[in-house]
Order: sequence, then C-alpha cells, then structure tokens
Amino acid sequence: MALTPTTRPQLSRAELRVLDAIDEHALVEDLVSMIQVPSVTGTDAESDLQHRHAGRLATLGFDVDTWKLDLDALAAHPDHPGTEAPRTEGYGVVGVLGPTGMPALILQGHVDVVPTGDLARWADQNPWSGQVRHGAVHGRGACDMKAGLAANLAVAGAMVDSGVALERPFALHAVISEEDGGLGAFATMLRGHRGDAAIITEPTSGKVVVANAGALTFQLRVEGRATHGSTRLSGHSALDAFWPVHAALVELERRRNTRPDPLYADNPLPYPISIGTVRAGDWASSVPDLLVAAGRLGVHLGEPPAVARRALERAVTEACDRDPWLREHPVEVTWPGGQFASGRIDTDHRLVAEVVSAIGAAEGRKAPLGAAPYGSDLRLYAGIGDIPTLHYGPGDVGLAHGPREHVDIDELLRTTRTLAVLAARRCDAHL
Repeated sequence: MALTPTTRPQLSRAELRVLDAIDEHALVEDLVSMIQVPSVTGTDAESDLQHRHAGRLATLGFDVDTWKLDLDALAAHPDHPGTEAPRTEGYGVVGVLGPTGMPALILQGHVDVVPTGDLARWADQNPWSGQVRHGAVHGRGACDMKAGLAANLAVAGAMVDSGVALERPFALHAVISEEDGGLGAFATMLRGHRGDAAIITEPTSGKVVVANAGALTFQLRVEGRATHGSTRLSGHSALDAFWPVHAALVELERRRNTRPDPLYADNPLPYPISIGTVRAGDWASSVPDLLVAAGRLGVHLGEPPAVARRALERAVTEACDRDPWLREHPVEVTWPGGQFASGRIDTDHRLVAEVVSAIGAAEGRKAPLGAAPYGSDLRLYAGIGDIPTLHYGPGDVGLAHGPREHVDIDELLRTTRTLAVLAARRCDAHL
C-alpha cells in the first residue's frame, strides 16, 4: 500500500526506512503458513507454532527467551486465570531487539485458536488451508489472531532489515492459551517480562481499543427425574426445568446492558450472557434427569469479577425460588474455565495519542477509540505487569470463531505499517 503525499511529511527518514523494509509478500505468506498449523488451544500444534516463533526471532537476531511452562506451579498460583482445554505442555516466547533496558514497546499476540466446529459449515473450504481469495486470507485463526501475529513478525523483520539503530529496546511476545483464560500471558508476566507499553494485536476493525469487558465461564447443573418417555408425566425433564433459568439469564443480560460505558456507543450488547454448550439425557426414549449447560458472563468495565458472579448466582437463585420443581432441586452454579476480568487504559495516556498519531501518519486517517466486548490478555499485562496496554490489530472480531473467518489483506498491510511506525517512534529508531 503506497503512502499518500499527505502522510509522508509526518514520517522521519528512519520511519520511512522501516516502512520500506516491510516485506508485504512475506507477510501474507507468513499468515498463510501460520493458519496451516492447527494450533487449537491445548494441542501440540500450539507448541509447534511457539517454537517457530522462537526460531524466527533468533534468526532475526533477537535475544530470545523460550521456556517450558510449569503447569502445576501455575495452577497452584492464587491468581491463576483459569483454563478450559486440557494440556500437557506449554511454552512462552519473548524476543527483545536493541540495547539493554526496559523495552519501549511490546507487540503481543496469542498463537492458539478455537476448534473449527462442524466442518460441513466450511463448505468446500479447508479451515486449515489459509486460502487466499478475493483479497482476503481465509481459515481458522485468520483474524483471531494470526493476522496480528504475522503483523508483529513483519514489524520485527522490518526493524532488523531496515538497518536502523534503536536507542531503546523493542520486544515481541508470543503466548499460548489466551482463548481459555490467558495462561500464557499470565506465565509471561510471572516470568518478569515487562515493557513501557504494549500493543496486543487482536482484531479491532480499525479502532484503537482502549478497554475490554471481562468474561467469566460458568456451568449450570439442572436436575430432573428420569422415567420412560412414554410415562413422562411421572418424571420431570431436566430440559423443562432449565427454561425458567434460561429466561432469568435473558432478563439479567437485559438489565446488565441498560447503561453501558460510552466507549460502547456503537455496540448494542457489550456485556452478553451466552450459553455455549448444553448436554442433557442419554437415551431418546428416557426423560433426562440431568442437564449441564456452560456459558460465559460478560463483566462490566471496572466491575470486580466476584460482583459479576454474585449477580448471576442471585438471578439463578431467584428463578429457582419462583419454580416449584427448582425450589426443591436448586440449580448448582460453578465457575470452571477462563475467568477474564475487564481491563482498560486511561484515554488520556500518551500511548493512546501515539497510536492515533501513528495511524494518521501511516494510514492517513483519524482512528476512533472504542471498547471490546470480549476478554483478553490486556487485563494481565495492565494488571499483573502494570504495563499500559491497548488493542490495535487487523481483522473484524465479528468473523472470529466462525466458518467465515478471514482477514482483508489491505487491512493487514495498513495495520502492519502503523505498528511499524509506532515501533520506530517508541524505540527512537535512527539512521
């Protein structure tokens, strides 16, 4: 993508050198090759992609820290962020380029992706092909968030290939397990890696995302009474028992979204409550005696997760109190899996202005600020790490986790250019 005449005067010679060093063809190839690694959360392929990152950064001349996560020690930590996918191993990868000292900028991304779901929904497309079609790269993880990973690596390569000198260090973090809680980011913060600022290149659709909601995984166990399907009136279906609870969650969702933060002005549902899985029964002609439902609860910006949990538990308890069957067989609520608190950066923080300025210089536009409705690693970098952190990356989160997942190549190139300008500026690159 060529820079417009109005953007070039805003760029220094060193910044232009870094931009010219971005290999756009290799950027797209990197994204395709990463999609072809089926790095579903908790699988061996997740580790394969981490080792690939470590090797790439070492080849570029970064000082690379690669370590195997002590899963038992992390699980025993009082601030463990929760996990959902079983795993036998995990690796952290951090690369630092430039002089010694605190990195001026961290670019961070997660290598894990969610499962593909029903392959029939992908029509004739292989979700692991990384197919390039109609100006976009398609496949699982294309926008969430391997496009962001590819952009980070492209910036890393351009910082080296441009030949600029850095007065301050530049860092790249690749983490695992973001999709089920953030174990990789948690481990990276406990490892002691820090920086003056961090950009997580999650898909933001051109916005600078300065806050994100939390998300808490919950599970409901609803009892029934089994009997033969032909005599169902002598039993009580756990499925029927679940409906008043589900209705209560719908009403809770409505109440929790009545006055959202102004950053969510264009989002009709910033704090969703979604049921993701439902399991009931073990035989078609038996009345089911147990239903297990799992879902996610959106957490308000600034809301302690414990407060959000109590709100859902109270809604379920009140639904049970109103129902004759549930009064005698109350629903059990537990909180397994990922537990994402919300996170944010002050909109007056200079990093926000720096990112907006870099977008103006590299892309020639004024970027809006916004907030994301999903949980992310932001709260771990900003919380445990005390690192000012925001999101800016290629892609549309509305396409994530679905069979239509893809990322626009032009958007990928634009975003990479902005990240390169920001990295050059923050690290005081010079010729």
